[in-house]
Amino acid sequence: MQPQNALLSATGTTIFTVMSALANQHQAINLGQGFPDYDGPEDVVRAAADALLDGRNQYPPMTGLPELRQAVSAHAKRFYGIDADPNAEVIVTSGATEAITACLMAVLNPGDECVLIEPLYDTYLPVVKLLGAIPKLVRLSPPHWELPRAELAAAFGPKTKAILFNTPMNPTGKVFTAAELAFIADLIARHDCYAICDEVYEHLTFDGWKHIPLMTLPGMRERCMRIGSAGKTFSLTGWKVGYITCDKSLAGNVTKAHQNLTFTTPPNLQRGVAVGLMKDDAYFAGLSSHLEHKRDRLAAGLARLGFGVLETKGTYFITTDVRPLGWNGDDVSFCRTLTEEAKVTAIPNTAFYATEGAPNHYVRFAFCKGDALLDQALARMEAWLAARGRAPMAAVGG
Repeated sequence: MQPQNALLSATGTTIFTVMSALANQHQAINLGQGFPDYDGPEDVVRAAADALLDGRNQYPPMTGLPELRQAVSAHAKRFYGIDADPNAEVIVTSGATEAITACLMAVLNPGDECVLIEPLYDTYLPVVKLLGAIPKLVRLSPPHWELPRAELAAAFGPKTKAILFNTPMNPTGKVFTAAELAFIADLIARHDCYAICDEVYEHLTFDGWKHIPLMTLPGMRERCMRIGSAGKTFSLTGWKVGYITCDKSLAGNVTKAHQNLTFTTPPNLQRGVAVGLMKDDAYFAGLSSHLEHKRDRLAAGLARLGFGVLETKGTYFITTDVRPLGWNGDDVSFCRTLTEEAKVTAIPNTAFYATEGAPNHYVRFAFCKGDALLDQALARMEAWLAARGRAPMAAVGG
């Protein structure tokens, strides 16, 4: 048989699928994959359910239903002062992962360079490579994840076409500062390139931190493709509804990419999301405070158990250092052992790195779960640590 696509053949199954399957196998509490164990707002779900029965179930417009595009535009204006034409500068996609792919397709040619910041979401790198572009990776380092400015500047060059980055950032919980964004914006302007801005956690920030879209900085309006996610904003991750806001000069190519990926997105879900985006400010503030409480609950419990808990300014996730527990294996073996013995699942942070030498003693926990489940997970880990005697711990069979 002829060989299949070499890149895909060499790409492993996503760590989220692997660890979720392991969690199911061992009846573990899954704090690995970032999905809530509670449903989204009742009015949003009801609007989608009603729309399914109103006889409008055929193909919606390729770029999205008018009411959702208008809602995305109004949302960008209300929260960030961004003026976007809903008829020419908003594209609805089947999830943010499709949106990321469509934006990369819109601007990258084979041989172009694309700057990526690691640790990074595991879809980024394969898509850049599948497009024939060349990734240029810049690493943030724990525990504070500051932007390494000299290294980032060195990653830009004559072949740079785009930078793809995520803020608030999975898995680090980092929210990029105004100064960091200004530095990135200057590099983009000087190198005449584009930015794909993964902003799916835009409303999930804590401790007074506020998300700043790169698009709002001077000179960035025509260079940025801003990506949002109904899954994260309304705790409805299975709906897979994303949306892109970008200048009309970019929207044409983004739309063509979308056309060749999924073409459109279920119309009833689009109508539900339109209702959600028009909810009052209290909903969005409440979402942030609700998750901040869960972050604090899990962080305090993990610290009490002896984990090294890193600061989390946004997203669904806490990063922890397992060395204070006395663990002498790596993060992958820790997560496997935790799942098999403690019946709690986390994600090894090395899954978010593509280059050699990544720190291998950090693991990520998701806190977007009910309080009772978080408490149960902590109780299981406490019992496991007690059984281990808190002596130096090795992996199973290690």
